[in-house]
Amino acid sequence: MRLIFMGTPDFSVPALRALAARHEIAAVYSQPPRPAGRGKKDRPSAVHQAAEELGLAVRHPVNFRDPADIAALAALQADVAVVVAYGLLLPKAVLEAPRKGCLNIHASLLPRWRGAAPIHRAVMAGDPETGICIMQMEEGLDTGPVLLRRATPIGADETTGDLHDRLAEMGAAMIVETLDRLDGLSPEAQPEEGVTYARKIDKAEARIDWTRPAAEVDRQIRGLSPFPGAWCDVAGERVKLLRSRLASGAGAPGAVLRGLTIACAEGAVEVTLAQREGKRPMAADELLRGLVLPERIG
Repeated sequence: MRLIFMGTPDFSVPALRALAARHEIAAVYSQPPRPAGRGKKDRPSAVHQAAEELGLAVRHPVNFRDPADIAALAALQADVAVVVAYGLLLPKAVLEAPRKGCLNIHASLLPRWRGAAPIHRAVMAGDPETGICIMQMEEGLDTGPVLLRRATPIGADETTGDLHDRLAEMGAAMIVETLDRLDGLSPEAQPEEGVTYARKIDKAEARIDWTRPAAEVDRQIRGLSPFPGAWCDVAGERVKLLRSRLASGAGAPGAVLRGLTIACAEGAVEVTLAQREGKRPMAADELLRGLVLPERIG
């Protein structure tokens, strides 16, 4: 097929590579380069970089309010546009431009976790499973009918980063399968019950509150890893906690029970990977060789 690909972050790259190996990519759309790194120089997105490696033309309109941008997309005469975490709401004219419409790879079991941060929210909520839906796009936010759906369990120690990588590969395989079977698939409308919204992660959510139950703190740590990273105050230093598991023990909230096992309102959490300011992530035993913990952390 002749495809348009629209995506921006790392999550989108496996799908781009898989599709480029089997189909003609007429153009790749991605968000414009943004300032990044210490020098704050403009850096192209992960998809932009991958597209250039594959020798594909890249376009990055700021939005689709300019009729010229819509006309340029329509002129590509694509069969399908595949959209993966692109970062823009697409107007009706764009959705209808490809001959067979736009397909979206969404990282949840719709209608649960529509919106911007479905992987984070599934881990933080303690969902036992999540998955990928290949959805036929319409003007609403992730409201379109689903062509293909697959579930996968969320592991007890799994972080958002772990799940992100698994789902990215899963989505890449599923979009290839969807295009192979496109004419034989029947779109299924999403049920009206069970709708939830995965709002964008706010950095204000990242500070750990040890007065919450251990299960919630553990999910917060794993759900916000690696970005933005849940954190706590250790003797005036902000330390990110990146991996954890539930542990035995009890004490006042924030009390250090042993090693990096911290008491919560109910139960305790053992932190297995953490990061001091300006340092790389370290396993708990390595971090403790250079950091003396107080009796209680905030």
